[in-house]
Amino acid sequence: MSILINKDTRIVTQGITGNTGEFHTTQCLEYAHGRDCFVAGVTPGKEGQEVQGVPVYNTVKDAKEQHGVNASVIYVPPRFAASAIDEAVDAELDLVICITEGIPVADMIKTRDRMRKMNSKTVLVGPNCPGVITPDEVKIGIMPGYIHKKGKVGIVSRSGTLTYEAVHQVSALGMGQSSCVGIGGDPVNGLKHIDVLKMFNDDPETEAVVMCGEIGGTDEEECAAWMKDNMTKPVVGFIAGVTAPPGKRMGHAGAIISGGQGTAQSKIDALEAAGAFVTLNPSEMGATLKKALG
Repeated sequence: MSILINKDTRIVTQGITGNTGEFHTTQCLEYAHGRDCFVAGVTPGKEGQEVQGVPVYNTVKDAKEQHGVNASVIYVPPRFAASAIDEAVDAELDLVICITEGIPVADMIKTRDRMRKMNSKTVLVGPNCPGVITPDEVKIGIMPGYIHKKGKVGIVSRSGTLTYEAVHQVSALGMGQSSCVGIGGDPVNGLKHIDVLKMFNDDPETEAVVMCGEIGGTDEEECAAWMKDNMTKPVVGFIAGVTAPPGKRMGHAGAIISGGQGTAQSKIDALEAAGAFVTLNPSEMGATLKKALG
């Protein structure tokens, strides 16, 4: 099994006629090995065009009506990206994955508030994320597909590069992944670690989880509190930013320590208290996973 996406997911690329949208849609089409997953694209004013054989429409609503799309991936420029999320939510898609980096925080606050007020059932991943992949079935995003291997380890991370590092180490050990989710590092986003951990915990084909976090916010601590009483599978944790000085943003917009909260040590302590196998060295995530599985 998998979480969020599989070979039957029908995807629309918002921003497909841009260089980034076209490039990564092409890569994802090649990864799917002919499976009919990416079935439509959207760029306002470009209806009737095709990109790599994928028909382009003016709106997500039109793409859904014509092809039954249930998931979207967004490569729209930052100033238009929140509106693109709104459009996909209004079309009542099951899943929206926003790759775009640099969306104004005020725009995302409005979009998240709008989703809550309308009680939207759409699951949002990102923004500023690498995407989601279920190995050997479908990838939606910018991750290098060749490093992934089908298996039974779930991976969730705020950092794209740490996602790839964890994947590579798990694949090198011959274990493989059930699904990998890059939730993104922006301060206002969709899925959190706790949401993805719950999905992996409920997935019978996921036997263990690698979770990568970083300084800033309290999401990892909240996740650890849930894990303590609910997680039934071994979790390997790594938190980036141990040496980061307070008040200094490190890489991601959400990776900033303020008011004594959000430090790497507080997150490490919380994860260890919840029973996670925590490594301080990113090069040892795979070895720590092997240890956790006995």
